[in-house]
Amino acid sequence: MGTPGSGGGRREGADGGYGQDGHPRQEAYGQAPQERQHGPYGYTSVPRQVPPADPDPYAHLYRDEDADYTLYYAPNVYGGTGGDVTAEATGTFPVIDVDRAPRPGTRRKSRTQEKRADSVLGSSAVMALGTLVSRGTGFVRNMTIAAAIGQGTMGDSYQVAYTLPTMVYFLVGGGALNAVFVPQLIRSMKNDPDGGEAYANRLLTLVITALGAVVLVMVAAAPLLVRLLSPSLMSTPAGAHVTVSMARYCLPTIFFMGVHVVAGQILNSRERFGAMMWTPVLNNVVVIFTFGMYIWVFGSFGHSAVSPSSISPQGVRLLGVGTLLGLVVQALSMIPYLRASGLHFRPRFDWRGHGLGHAAKLARWTFLFVLANQAGLIVVTQLATAAEKSAAARGFASGTGLAAYTSAQTIWQLPQAVITVSVMSAVLPRISRAAADGDAAAVRSDISHGLRTSAVAIVPAAFLFLSLGPWIGALIYGTGANGGRSVGYMLAAFALGLIPYSAQYVMLRGFYAYEDTRTPFYNTVWIALVNAAVAGLSYLVLPPQRAVIGMAFGYGVAYFVGLMVALPRLRRRIGTLDGPRIRRTYGRLIVASLIPSVLSYLLARSTEGMLGGGLLGTAGALLVGLVVQVALFLALAKRMRIEELTALLGMVRGKLRR
Repeated sequence: MGTPGSGGGRREGADGGYGQDGHPRQEAYGQAPQERQHGPYGYTSVPRQVPPADPDPYAHLYRDEDADYTLYYAPNVYGGTGGDVTAEATGTFPVIDVDRAPRPGTRRKSRTQEKRADSVLGSSAVMALGTLVSRGTGFVRNMTIAAAIGQGTMGDSYQVAYTLPTMVYFLVGGGALNAVFVPQLIRSMKNDPDGGEAYANRLLTLVITALGAVVLVMVAAAPLLVRLLSPSLMSTPAGAHVTVSMARYCLPTIFFMGVHVVAGQILNSRERFGAMMWTPVLNNVVVIFTFGMYIWVFGSFGHSAVSPSSISPQGVRLLGVGTLLGLVVQALSMIPYLRASGLHFRPRFDWRGHGLGHAAKLARWTFLFVLANQAGLIVVTQLATAAEKSAAARGFASGTGLAAYTSAQTIWQLPQAVITVSVMSAVLPRISRAAADGDAAAVRSDISHGLRTSAVAIVPAAFLFLSLGPWIGALIYGTGANGGRSVGYMLAAFALGLIPYSAQYVMLRGFYAYEDTRTPFYNTVWIALVNAAVAGLSYLVLPPQRAVIGMAFGYGVAYFVGLMVALPRLRRRIGTLDGPRIRRTYGRLIVASLIPSVLSYLLARSTEGMLGGGLLGTAGALLVGLVVQVALFLALAKRMRIEELTALLGMVRGKLRR
């Protein structure tokens, strides 16, 4: 007999229903058939009794033992180009799929239910395409911004203004909205007589009211916020005026971010999955059009060399309004989908007694987790903008500050977003089920598999960025005054940090499988402290034109420290981590990547020397280096019999055939 309130889902045996780690053992209703292993976004679904795979710390507190629903986890839409330091703090968005998971002891689904499930699964290609298009247009957006205002002081000014609303949104409730309120929305959909419409209206009304008030306060406090994020930009009248003006145009996007997220989750709960993935593309298109118009009217950065002291008020207004309009379009484009889903929005202010206040109290760890990330980001932002200003005063070209740092980081995070997340989505349900069963050996085996399989792509990608980073940056962001070459040097500095960055992501999934959210928070504090310390040291020791390159290197160092902090804690929970096998795989991959990276760098330099500078020389150097490095790596890896390479290639071929 199950424990009270468990709905029969919790098993009792000799251990009294508790695993060896002292956590309640839960019956994984999700002993789901194989066809249930892929959610509507192409990501693995998480059965309803299994702890969530991504940092959704409080979902287990709202797990409804009797409700028929499944949670999927899709990439954060505000990291649309493959990774965003701010958006990274909340991990992923839960995506709701109602009436999918069968209760234990019930008969198989009817043919109608199976057809319903098949239709959702059949739409996964469309959803995946939406993610791909979003990331692709995001890159075009970044390239257009760089072409219009460069990667120098003006680029830093815009980047600070653009980053502020995202930081504020996640701090004041974005993380809690994802981690706490979404499970409540699921419960109300299943249990309330009106299908959760009243709760959805309360949540929408609360978000609109609260974020509306936040926007008013933040717009008024814009000078203080900009000064907190970048004192150097506030040190000159022109820099202060332009950055604060930009921030006041951008800060209202806090409101539209919240509306978009809540509307998207309501649509997901009503089995309308596409809108949340495709609407960010509209945002990118609007911003691309805005900066394209700026180039048409005022000229490109290569022609105008625009700076905060030379940009016109009309230019500031065009860029600010266009950026705001992008989020407005993204949020308002959800309205037709909400109407089509049958939701009739009516403001409801009867918030008391419906779980909203209790849910908010549970968000404290989410808030602290986000806060730790933001603290490190604030320090880096302050120092990077200060370094850019000092470098510009010494006559160095643009591309030595925050804008270049962010551009390089966006490229650097792509392998993690594509490879590691895909690999882990295949094993996360197994890890969660094993953790619920107290099977530490199975958890250990799956984490080892995730580390070794993702490393097959992550390690060579890191060495590729190390050897060819300058040419990658120059090809994407331009070889002239736009600072593309500087972006490439920062990409090379980030490069090797990709290995601990990815490994820590895999290892933290082990803690989340055991519903341990304090250890990830503790780990995040260490990462933020080391990141801030290395950034400060780089600013003090290195010349200003190289300081941010040191900060990029320090980001990887911080994640290496985080990995070293997490490793013994995970060992204490699950025992040894298959160390010899993991070390053997990583060692072989590093050897197989090192020689090709040296040769590709030398060949790229000689090719550029023969073809000369400019676009032709950059493209030729990158092409030659890329072909040589990839071909030689594959040949060496095959000779060294790295079995995980075969497994990963098989997984990729399987996804392409699907």
